[in-house]
Amino acid sequence: MGGVADDEPPSKRVKVFPAELRGILSFQTSSELASCSSTDSMARPLPSQGEDEVVGSKAVVKKTEFVRIIAEALYSLGYKRTSELLEEESGIPLHSSLVTIFMQQIHDCNWDESVETLNKLGLVDDVIVKLASFIILEQKFFKLLSEDNFMDALKTLRTQIAPLSVKNDRVRELSSCIVSPQHNGGKSATDLRLKLPSELLEELQRLLPPAVMIPENRLVHLVEQALDLQRDACKYHNSLVMEMSLLSDHQCGRDQIPSQTIQVGYRDTGSNLFNLVSVCTFSLVLLLK
Repeated sequence: MGGVADDEPPSKRVKVFPAELRGILSFQTSSELASCSSTDSMARPLPSQGEDEVVGSKAVVKKTEFVRIIAEALYSLGYKRTSELLEEESGIPLHSSLVTIFMQQIHDCNWDESVETLNKLGLVDDVIVKLASFIILEQKFFKLLSEDNFMDALKTLRTQIAPLSVKNDRVRELSSCIVSPQHNGGKSATDLRLKLPSELLEELQRLLPPAVMIPENRLVHLVEQALDLQRDACKYHNSLVMEMSLLSDHQCGRDQIPSQTIQVGYRDTGSNLFNLVSVCTFSLVLLLK
């Protein structure tokens, strides 16, 4: 379900970083790829970059995936040049050539061409292909409506969107935009509107397999998961300790165990006394372990 393999070194690719994409994606036009096709046979990944190569003492982290999510993290942080150098030195591109073309076509609002490229990505799940095609062609439909080109919009709906046979309720909503464009089928303007290319890419990113398009901020998400697991496993964790460092594993010491009474109620002295004794007993048990 992943993207097509890419043997072209990143140094040969031309990357474009539009402002609305927040600098996290690299793009390449079809013409530029065609001009580089003669050198594809000469471009080979480094011998050490095998598909099955793993890193780490437990041998569960795939090197290719690891490098890709680091590159994505660098792009998302605005370190474009550093990420490009990582791709070049490792021989591992962030995206395949076809995915790069696909993303550029989305950015340029070339809807029909992007659907054609989508069908060349080698996705196994036909339902995902249809849903992604629907999302793209829906934007073409809204673009035609925004230009008051109702006949072409109707043609797109009948010949391209409806034959996909997915999201039939949505198809009826789109048809209502032609019948009564001012009412938009009773939906809000946010629901039925032309999206920015960055918004469309994010939606496609959530739909397509992660091997094709890496989820945004994937590395940050993994780090947050690791911190949550460390906190949950902390034997003496104090909920008042909010800061956690990435430089070392989190572990609260015994000195973090609450040992002072902060507040005592007066309405139910017996209940408060019982709670205080319970806390002291629990703290003593932990200290004696």
